[in-house]
Amino acid sequence: MSKLKNSLFTFLCLLGILISSASLFAQNKSKKDLEKKKKQLQKEIRLTNKLLKETKKNKDLSVDELLKLKSKINSRASLISTMNAEINLISNNIVTIENNISELENEIVRLKKEYAKIIYYAYKHRNTYDKIMFVFASKDINQAYKRLKYIQQYVEYRKSQAKAIIENQAALKQKIEELKATQQENTILISQQKQEQERLSVEKIEQEKVVKKLQGKEQELTDELKKKEVAKHKLQKAIQRIIAEEIRKAKAHNNFNTTSKGFPMTPEQKQLSSSFATNKGKLPWPVLKGIITGKFGKHPHPVLTNVVINNNGIDISTTKGSNCRAIFNGVVSSVAIIPGEGKVVMVRHGAYLSVYSYMSEVYVKKGDKITTKQELGLLVHEPSKAKTIVHLEIWKSMTKLNPQYWISRK
Repeated sequence: MSKLKNSLFTFLCLLGILISSASLFAQNKSKKDLEKKKKQLQKEIRLTNKLLKETKKNKDLSVDELLKLKSKINSRASLISTMNAEINLISNNIVTIENNISELENEIVRLKKEYAKIIYYAYKHRNTYDKIMFVFASKDINQAYKRLKYIQQYVEYRKSQAKAIIENQAALKQKIEELKATQQENTILISQQKQEQERLSVEKIEQEKVVKKLQGKEQELTDELKKKEVAKHKLQKAIQRIIAEEIRKAKAHNNFNTTSKGFPMTPEQKQLSSSFATNKGKLPWPVLKGIITGKFGKHPHPVLTNVVINNNGIDISTTKGSNCRAIFNGVVSSVAIIPGEGKVVMVRHGAYLSVYSYMSEVYVKKGDKITTKQELGLLVHEPSKAKTIVHLEIWKSMTKLNPQYWISRK
């Protein structure tokens, strides 16, 4: 009965450790995800610093510089938040390890007490003659066999108890080392988070200074904004005209009902459209590397008060000499020149259309079949502002979509 009780206790302890191990496995998986996100944010910050360094070579401040700074601040804030989540995870991990250590220490104490009793009993009955007499004093052969078996099991149990103590002591040593390493990791991470918070404070002060300086250039910024609005309006009209024309031609060619909405599509185009939709959130970026400095939709102007800007797509700042590339397979619907938007390429993906602006040179022509990541053209570089960006729009028929939801989180 005592042996069964001890086995049950050991089993429960092992079960507790196994449950803790499963929890640690889940935590480690989550920790890997956080570390991956942290590395990506750090990469974004390094790229933003590089872009800002180029921008700051110019004496004149620009809204582009402010947008890059804001992007870095957002990335830094996300990095701090990610670090905080990692710290909480590590703290929970420390508690779990401490509980494992406590369970192992209690188990070792229990095993040692049991082993001491065994040793004491073995000492009292150490005479081999007593064991032989114990067997021979049996009433029959069956009882003699059981007594002999009992002596053998008792010896094996004593060995197993000694082995269990050694194994638990080794596990305890390993857990203590693991705890020390985890505590050290937590200390380093807390220190790094503090440094990031200090950097964030400095960057916010810098942002306030840039905003104040730009506010002194209100008229210049207003004029610049008007030019952008005119260019944006021309681009939107061009996109809508091209979409309407493609729909009209497709309906006429395939004898579709002209009152139906959207692109009339062949089976091949339907498959392409379905594939494009399936890859939402996984599409590659239109540049090899970059940061989003202009988000989709309506937003307050970063400097001008009571002014709202409406972005039909997203703006991605990148390095000088970068090429623009297609985000998915498709066919070039149009190549156009829009004043203020540079050369523009529109690629159709079944029911969807991706639009790429601000190119100085284009490598494709209307009707070309395009593959994912194929280079479409060289992006415009504005030396006066050290600015290289690509403007990306995604449309489904006449509906504007947020490209940030479609491209992958790098």
